[in-house]
Amino acid sequence: MLARLQPIRNWIFDLDNTLYSSKINLFGQIDARMTAYIGDLLGVEPAEAHRLQKGYFLDHGTTLAGLMREHHVDPHHFLNYVHDIEMDVLDEDAPLAAAIARLPGRKLVFTNGDAPYANRILARLGLSDSFEAVHDVHAMGLVPKPAASAYAGLCAAFGIDPKASLFADDMARNLLPAKAIGMTTLWVDNGSEQARGREGDAARDHIDFATHDLIHWLHAILEDQ
Repeated sequence: MLARLQPIRNWIFDLDNTLYSSKINLFGQIDARMTAYIGDLLGVEPAEAHRLQKGYFLDHGTTLAGLMREHHVDPHHFLNYVHDIEMDVLDEDAPLAAAIARLPGRKLVFTNGDAPYANRILARLGLSDSFEAVHDVHAMGLVPKPAASAYAGLCAAFGIDPKASLFADDMARNLLPAKAIGMTTLWVDNGSEQARGREGDAARDHIDFATHDLIHWLHAILEDQ
């Protein structure tokens, strides 16, 4: 193990575009369904629905949070609708499963999605047995990353010491609250942040590690002597 990471005993991973490549564009299906949902809800054309969707995401952390705040949308109804997608673009990822298995300590998924959706993805990737638990948006009290309360709730739920933890996410802004409480941070810089209408923060002082390829990074730290 890379010497700098030897104290880490809690390995926490985001789900979408982190545990699978953003090039697969699974989230593109969800994005399209969110646009359709907003169009139906508000009676607006697709272009306007898409504009509103991105605004909710940027202003509230997730599209759902914005819809709940501004339109009192039922989160269960919304999540069931937008997550009703085909996952045949995902294949089993044995190398990733093997790398995660080699990490010392606990492994958790920390996602703004819901657990049923997360578990479908983990099953497709062959990662169902790789993680102790999924901490989802319902466990966050529907207040998603990057709200500080989401990270505090994760630590409280699993008795996690942030200073002995690493958090990996494809959204740089989601790493800032993790760093603030003492976590080591890994940015999976694969372009998904820009594709979702976010250019990212100018300052990167809160990022300890960055990679374009999660598996490559895991092999690199595990093989370091």
